[in-house]
Amino acid sequence: MLFETGDEVTPGLLAGETLADVAARARRCRACPLYADNTQTVFGHGPPDARLMLIGEAPGEQEDRQGIPFVGPAGQLLDQALAEAGLARERLYVTNIVKHRPWVLQGTRRKNRPPRVSEIRACRPWLDAELALLRPQIVLCLGAPAAREILGKEFKLTQQRGQWFQTPQVPHVLATLHPAYVLIQPPESLEAARATLFADIAEVARRYRALAL
Repeated sequence: MLFETGDEVTPGLLAGETLADVAARARRCRACPLYADNTQTVFGHGPPDARLMLIGEAPGEQEDRQGIPFVGPAGQLLDQALAEAGLARERLYVTNIVKHRPWVLQGTRRKNRPPRVSEIRACRPWLDAELALLRPQIVLCLGAPAAREILGKEFKLTQQRGQWFQTPQVPHVLATLHPAYVLIQPPESLEAARATLFADIAEVARRYRALAL
């Protein structure tokens, strides 16, 4: 049973809650240590009736500052891909599998790091709540960690990227490269990675429009 006691917040969905209710409770989540070293919770962002949900890995520096997913360099690349595909970001719901920024100190600056399994596990009920309330027609997984959370631990991005899948919860799921991965590619592979991301998002846009007919 889900419950709250005092300032404790149990991650997940409570009966009768709206998306805004869940987001408000998530801001007080203490389920993993990440909350203590960051500015704020970065919950999902977008309309509660969005048909397309984008799921990334974790917030970065700019997301931690602004409290909105995908507003840093990776978000700018994502916005370019969405615009080229004819998808209006304001009609989409964008989130991450982890709602606080994972980082490690490198010299005097904080460097993003992948979330730990324990952090993903602690945050998973929030993602489940988002999926349950939105019930999206399409989910686009950005990167392998998000894809494995939705499609199972055996999912291989290198082999299964760009293919359509179905889960009991989501009828249309596709996984692609994370925009941040594209941005760290060396010059000789940057354009190919960028083209892959853009092509996959264009495929999602085609399915999105077809389902609206």
